[in-house]
Amino acid sequence: MDLIIFDLDGTLIDSEAIILGAQYETFARCGRVHPGREAGLGVIGLTLDIALMRVAGLTEPDDVLTQTYRDVFNGMRQQAETDPSLAEPLFPGVAELLTTLSQRPQTLLGVATGKSRRGADYAIDHHGWASLFATTQTADDAISKPHPEMILRAMAETGATPERTLMVGDSTFDMEMAVAAGVTPVAVSWGFQPVAALRAAGARHVIENCAELTGIIDRLALAEPA
Repeated sequence: MDLIIFDLDGTLIDSEAIILGAQYETFARCGRVHPGREAGLGVIGLTLDIALMRVAGLTEPDDVLTQTYRDVFNGMRQQAETDPSLAEPLFPGVAELLTTLSQRPQTLLGVATGKSRRGADYAIDHHGWASLFATTQTADDAISKPHPEMILRAMAETGATPERTLMVGDSTFDMEMAVAAGVTPVAVSWGFQPVAALRAAGARHVIENCAELTGIIDRLALAEPA
Protein backbone atom coordinates (compact mmCIF):
# COMPACT_ATOMS: atom_id res chain seq x y z
CA MET A 1 0.00 0.00 0.00
CA ASP A 2 1.64 3.23 -1.18
CA LEU A 3 1.09 6.60 0.46
CA ILE A 4 1.75 10.06 -0.94
CA ILE A 5 1.43 12.79 1.68
CA PHE A 6 1.02 16.44 0.70
CA ASP A 7 1.49 19.66 2.56
CA LEU A 8 -1.27 22.20 1.80
CA ASP A 9 -0.10 25.84 2.00
CA GLY A 10 2.63 26.52 -0.55
CA THR A 11 2.43 23.03 -2.03
CA LEU A 12 -1.14 22.52 -3.24
CA ILE A 13 -2.67 25.89 -2.36
CA ASP A 14 -1.28 29.37 -3.06
CA SER A 15 -2.33 30.99 0.21
CA GLU A 16 0.41 33.61 0.37
CA ALA A 17 -1.87 36.65 0.08
CA ILE A 18 -4.26 35.79 2.88
CA ILE A 19 -1.63 34.41 5.26
CA LEU A 20 0.74 37.35 4.89
CA GLY A 21 -2.17 39.77 5.00
CA ALA A 22 -3.34 38.25 8.26
CA GLN A 23 0.17 38.36 9.70
CA TYR A 24 0.64 42.04 8.86
CA GLU A 25 -2.75 43.00 10.29
CA THR A 26 -2.16 40.93 13.42
CA PHE A 27 1.17 42.56 14.11
CA ALA A 28 -0.31 46.00 13.55
CA ARG A 29 -3.14 45.32 16.00
CA CYS A 30 -0.69 44.03 18.58
CA GLY A 31 1.65 47.00 18.21
CA ARG A 32 4.46 45.00 16.65
CA VAL A 33 6.54 45.55 13.52
CA HIS A 34 6.33 42.67 11.05
CA PRO A 35 9.81 41.73 9.75
CA GLY A 36 8.67 41.32 6.14
CA ARG A 37 7.58 38.88 3.46
CA GLU A 38 10.52 36.48 3.58
CA ALA A 39 10.27 36.04 7.34
CA GLY A 40 6.50 35.64 7.14
CA LEU A 41 6.65 33.00 4.43
CA GLY A 42 9.53 31.22 6.10
CA VAL A 43 7.40 29.99 9.01
CA ILE A 44 4.42 28.73 7.03
CA GLY A 45 4.02 25.05 7.83
CA LEU A 46 4.71 25.35 11.52
CA THR A 47 1.91 25.21 14.05
CA LEU A 48 0.39 28.70 14.28
CA ASP A 49 1.59 29.67 17.76
CA ILE A 50 5.16 28.59 16.98
CA ALA A 51 5.10 30.30 13.58
CA LEU A 52 3.99 33.62 15.06
CA MET A 53 6.48 33.30 17.88
CA ARG A 54 9.31 32.98 15.37
CA VAL A 55 8.15 35.88 13.22
CA ALA A 56 7.88 38.06 16.31
CA GLY A 57 11.32 37.03 17.54
CA LEU A 58 9.94 35.69 20.82
CA THR A 59 11.24 32.81 22.90
CA GLU A 60 7.80 31.36 23.65
CA PRO A 61 4.33 31.54 22.09
CA ASP A 62 2.19 34.60 22.78
CA ASP A 63 -1.48 33.76 23.35
CA VAL A 64 -2.67 37.26 22.46
CA LEU A 65 -0.76 37.23 19.18
CA THR A 66 -2.12 33.78 18.32
CA GLN A 67 -5.75 34.61 19.11
CA THR A 68 -5.53 37.94 17.29
CA TYR A 69 -4.28 36.15 14.19
CA ARG A 70 -7.14 33.67 14.37
CA ASP A 71 -9.66 36.50 14.59
CA VAL A 72 -8.02 38.43 11.75
CA PHE A 73 -7.70 35.38 9.53
CA ASN A 74 -11.31 34.32 10.03
CA GLY A 75 -12.42 37.83 9.07
CA MET A 76 -10.24 37.77 5.96
CA ARG A 77 -11.57 34.34 5.03
CA GLN A 78 -15.07 35.85 4.96
CA GLN A 79 -13.78 38.87 3.06
CA ALA A 80 -12.19 36.57 0.49
CA GLU A 81 -15.63 35.47 -0.66
CA THR A 82 -15.96 38.82 -2.44
CA ASP A 83 -12.33 40.03 -2.56
CA PRO A 84 -10.22 38.25 -5.19
CA SER A 85 -7.02 39.73 -3.75
CA LEU A 86 -7.38 37.27 -0.85
CA ALA A 87 -8.10 34.23 -3.01
CA GLU A 88 -6.37 30.91 -2.31
CA PRO A 89 -6.07 29.29 -5.75
CA LEU A 90 -4.52 25.93 -6.46
CA PHE A 91 -1.10 25.94 -8.01
CA PRO A 92 -1.07 24.99 -11.72
CA GLY A 93 -1.61 21.30 -12.34
CA VAL A 94 -2.61 20.41 -8.77
CA ALA A 95 -6.22 19.47 -9.53
CA GLU A 96 -5.17 17.23 -12.41
CA LEU A 97 -2.36 15.65 -10.38
CA LEU A 98 -4.60 14.71 -7.46
CA THR A 99 -7.21 13.27 -9.80
CA THR A 100 -4.60 11.19 -11.61
CA LEU A 101 -2.99 9.88 -8.43
CA SER A 102 -6.32 9.07 -6.81
CA GLN A 103 -7.09 6.75 -9.73
CA ARG A 104 -3.90 4.75 -9.36
CA PRO A 105 -4.42 1.30 -7.86
CA GLN A 106 -2.93 0.69 -4.43
CA THR A 107 -2.05 4.38 -4.03
CA LEU A 108 -3.38 6.39 -1.11
CA LEU A 109 -3.16 10.15 -0.64
CA GLY A 110 -2.73 12.02 2.61
CA VAL A 111 -2.27 15.49 4.07
CA ALA A 112 0.18 16.74 6.69
CA THR A 113 -0.34 20.43 7.39
CA GLY A 114 0.42 23.08 9.97
CA LYS A 115 -3.19 24.23 9.63
CA SER A 116 -5.67 23.55 12.40
CA ARG A 117 -8.21 20.78 11.87
CA ARG A 118 -10.80 23.43 11.11
CA GLY A 119 -8.55 25.09 8.54
CA ALA A 120 -7.62 21.83 6.86
CA ASP A 121 -11.23 20.69 6.69
CA TYR A 122 -12.21 24.02 5.14
CA ALA A 123 -9.56 23.71 2.44
CA ILE A 124 -10.42 20.10 1.68
CA ASP A 125 -14.16 20.78 1.52
CA HIS A 126 -13.69 24.00 -0.48
CA HIS A 127 -11.77 22.17 -3.20
CA GLY A 128 -13.97 19.06 -3.19
CA TRP A 129 -11.23 16.77 -1.92
CA ALA A 130 -13.17 14.97 0.81
CA SER A 131 -13.00 11.63 -1.02
CA LEU A 132 -9.36 11.96 -2.10
CA PHE A 133 -7.43 11.79 1.16
CA ALA A 134 -7.21 8.62 3.22
CA THR A 135 -5.56 10.45 6.12
CA THR A 136 -5.33 14.09 7.20
CA GLN A 137 -2.90 15.19 9.90
CA THR A 138 -3.11 18.72 11.32
CA ALA A 139 -1.68 20.91 14.05
CA ASP A 140 -4.50 19.70 16.29
CA ASP A 141 -3.50 16.05 15.87
CA ALA A 142 0.27 15.98 16.23
CA ILE A 143 3.41 17.78 17.31
CA SER A 144 4.40 20.64 14.99
CA LYS A 145 6.63 19.96 12.02
CA PRO A 146 9.48 19.10 11.69
CA HIS A 147 8.72 16.43 14.31
CA PRO A 148 7.80 13.23 12.40
CA GLU A 149 4.58 12.52 14.30
CA MET A 150 2.27 13.64 11.47
CA ILE A 151 3.85 11.23 9.02
CA LEU A 152 4.05 8.42 11.56
CA ARG A 153 0.35 8.82 12.32
CA ALA A 154 -0.50 8.90 8.61
CA MET A 155 1.40 5.67 7.98
CA ALA A 156 -0.20 4.00 11.00
CA GLU A 157 -3.68 4.97 9.80
CA THR A 158 -3.12 3.68 6.27
CA GLY A 159 -0.83 0.72 6.85
CA ALA A 160 1.89 2.24 4.68
CA THR A 161 5.58 1.62 5.27
CA PRO A 162 8.32 4.29 5.21
CA GLU A 163 10.03 2.89 2.11
CA ARG A 164 6.77 3.18 0.17
CA THR A 165 5.76 6.63 1.39
CA LEU A 166 6.47 10.06 -0.11
CA MET A 167 6.21 13.45 1.61
CA VAL A 168 5.64 16.31 -0.86
CA GLY A 169 6.14 19.81 0.49
CA ASP A 170 7.56 23.28 0.01
CA SER A 171 9.26 23.94 3.35
CA THR A 172 12.35 22.84 5.19
CA PHE A 173 9.99 21.64 7.91
CA ASP A 174 8.40 19.20 5.45
CA MET A 175 11.78 17.89 4.32
CA GLU A 176 13.14 17.54 7.86
CA MET A 177 9.92 15.81 8.95
CA ALA A 178 10.21 13.34 6.08
CA VAL A 179 13.84 12.57 6.85
CA ALA A 180 13.01 12.02 10.52
CA ALA A 181 10.17 9.66 9.60
CA GLY A 182 12.33 7.69 7.15
CA VAL A 183 10.19 8.46 4.09
CA THR A 184 11.17 9.97 0.73
CA PRO A 185 11.22 13.82 0.82
CA VAL A 186 10.03 15.50 -2.40
CA ALA A 187 10.21 19.30 -2.63
CA VAL A 188 8.22 21.57 -4.93
CA SER A 189 10.01 24.56 -6.43
CA TRP A 190 6.98 26.88 -6.55
CA GLY A 191 6.36 27.20 -2.82
CA PHE A 192 7.30 29.63 -0.07
CA GLN A 193 10.94 28.64 0.59
CA PRO A 194 14.07 28.58 -1.61
CA VAL A 195 15.01 25.36 -3.37
CA ALA A 196 18.55 25.53 -1.99
CA ALA A 197 17.18 25.46 1.55
CA LEU A 198 14.94 22.51 0.71
CA ARG A 199 17.87 20.54 -0.70
CA ALA A 200 19.93 21.34 2.39
CA ALA A 201 17.06 20.10 4.57
CA GLY A 202 17.10 16.71 2.85
CA ALA A 203 14.96 16.91 -0.28
CA ARG A 204 15.76 13.86 -2.37
CA HIS A 205 13.86 15.17 -5.39
CA VAL A 206 12.82 18.68 -6.43
CA ILE A 207 9.99 19.03 -8.94
CA GLU A 208 9.42 22.06 -11.17
CA ASN A 209 5.81 21.15 -12.05
CA CYS A 210 3.14 18.72 -10.93
CA ALA A 211 3.59 16.37 -13.89
CA GLU A 212 7.11 15.53 -12.71
CA LEU A 213 5.79 13.89 -9.56
CA THR A 214 4.18 11.01 -11.44
CA GLY A 215 7.50 10.32 -13.13
CA ILE A 216 9.25 10.15 -9.77
CA ILE A 217 6.61 7.77 -8.46
CA ASP A 218 7.04 5.52 -11.47
CA ARG A 219 10.82 5.49 -11.08
CA LEU A 220 10.51 4.57 -7.43
CA ALA A 221 8.00 1.85 -8.35
CA LEU A 222 5.55 3.22 -5.79
CA ALA A 223 2.57 2.56 -8.00
CA GLU A 224 3.22 -1.16 -8.21
CA PRO A 225 2.95 -3.80 -5.48
CA ALA A 226 6.29 -4.91 -4.04
